[in-house]
Amino acid sequence: MDIQLYLKFFIGLFALVNPIGILPVYISMTDGQDKIQKQKTNHMANISVAIILIISLLIGNSILYFLDISINSFRIAGGILVIFIAMSMINGKLGEHKQTKQELTESIIRENIAVVPLALPLMAGPGAISSMIVWSSRYPDWFHTLGFILAIIIFSGCCWLLFKSAPLIIRVFRQTGINVVTRIMGLLLMALGVEFVITGLRGVFPGWL
Repeated sequence: MDIQLYLKFFIGLFALVNPIGILPVYISMTDGQDKIQKQKTNHMANISVAIILIISLLIGNSILYFLDISINSFRIAGGILVIFIAMSMINGKLGEHKQTKQELTESIIRENIAVVPLALPLMAGPGAISSMIVWSSRYPDWFHTLGFILAIIIFSGCCWLLFKSAPLIIRVFRQTGINVVTRIMGLLLMALGVEFVITGLRGVFPGWL
């Protein structure tokens, strides 16, 4: 197993989703829930994230083929999207790039906020889904796919632990600490987005880069 590759995939996913930065949003959205309801929301949100990312990993290439979109073009587009998300994180605009004001207003009146908006689009948003398709196109064999699926499951488990420990983490890090972590994740994410773009350009213009 290429542990270094799967670790890179995991770190990129962690930076892209930024679950630590989502903690304040999670706490505010579950503020009116009791302990059992919060546990159910945590379970459902992270199970939904795993399912969404795994489905994107498995059928993303088929969707591109059906729409007659080249993978290199998608790599460039996905990389640009990831870069914009990273810039928002570096600028401290938490969650604004993943959820519109209308979606936020609609989520307030919903009883179940685990799937929408927590899982989709706050966690498994367009950037994360695009990243899954790019990774699956670069390593299409089943061996690597199974490794990526395992990394996604481990990632979802880590998010579950973070959300479960949300009150403690907020008290320890405070908002300033969370903002610092978010900006660091943004820098890592921007580097990943640039790599996606360069890989796509190499495919479109072979020999130029």
